[in-house]
Amino acid sequence: MTISYAREPVGQPPVMPSPTEAWPLRTNILGVGVAVLTIPQALEQFDAWIAGGARQYVCVADVHAIMQSQWDPDFRKIHNGAGMVTPDGMPLVVLGKRAKIGPISRVYGPDLLIAACERSCARGYRHFFFGGAPGIADRLAERLHEQFPDLAVCGVWSPPFRPTTETEDAEIVAAINTARPDFVWVGLSTPKQEYWMRKFRDRLDAPILLGIGAAFDFHAGAKPHAPVIIQRSGFEWLFRLLSEPKRLWPRYRRVIPGFLYRVAQQELGLVKFPIDD
Repeated sequence: MTISYAREPVGQPPVMPSPTEAWPLRTNILGVGVAVLTIPQALEQFDAWIAGGARQYVCVADVHAIMQSQWDPDFRKIHNGAGMVTPDGMPLVVLGKRAKIGPISRVYGPDLLIAACERSCARGYRHFFFGGAPGIADRLAERLHEQFPDLAVCGVWSPPFRPTTETEDAEIVAAINTARPDFVWVGLSTPKQEYWMRKFRDRLDAPILLGIGAAFDFHAGAKPHAPVIIQRSGFEWLFRLLSEPKRLWPRYRRVIPGFLYRVAQQELGLVKFPIDD
């Protein structure tokens, strides 16, 4: 289905890469190269990619994604092959600051979406929303259009909850390429959305694919969004756990202790976690 609708960083900013290159400043967090940047810098890089005709994908990484990369080397390679891996969780921001490479702040998927939409209104960028349960992408597009009346939403697509066939894949590619988006926002949850971006990156003409997971549900009003003060405190995981205990507790009881243990190993120099480029 297609819908059409008529800061300053602290310290010395890093040198911007050429339009088609990946963001150059990364810190190694358990073998994943996490970008050291702020939302304004990410938006500037998006401008450069669009102007330069790049074909990049962006992973929005939290602690769960970092640990998923520990358990799945192929998933780690997807992250390290991305044009940008943003620090979505506050623990990653804290570790990024310790690296002292450059200015860094939380580049959170839901916030990044809103910031990119606001910037797009003046630049005429086009957006396609792929993912979510039936009706979620439509509702997301409608809510964003209410907030940004000049936002150009060129399409939405809610895929089935099963592996797609080759015929369906061809239909998806044709629909997105015909819509000519600058941004394809992918909301399939981790790790499905990252595998989807790798699979379709070379088949899609859009300059930027972004996997933002739960941002679809948050901005569509399908799930409660943590208050800003909780987001900034680093305890959003607890808010989400209390909101969805049955789904998230099995994940968190494995992810959080494992992350803390491995970070301690890395910080003390007991174990090296090389980045697979």
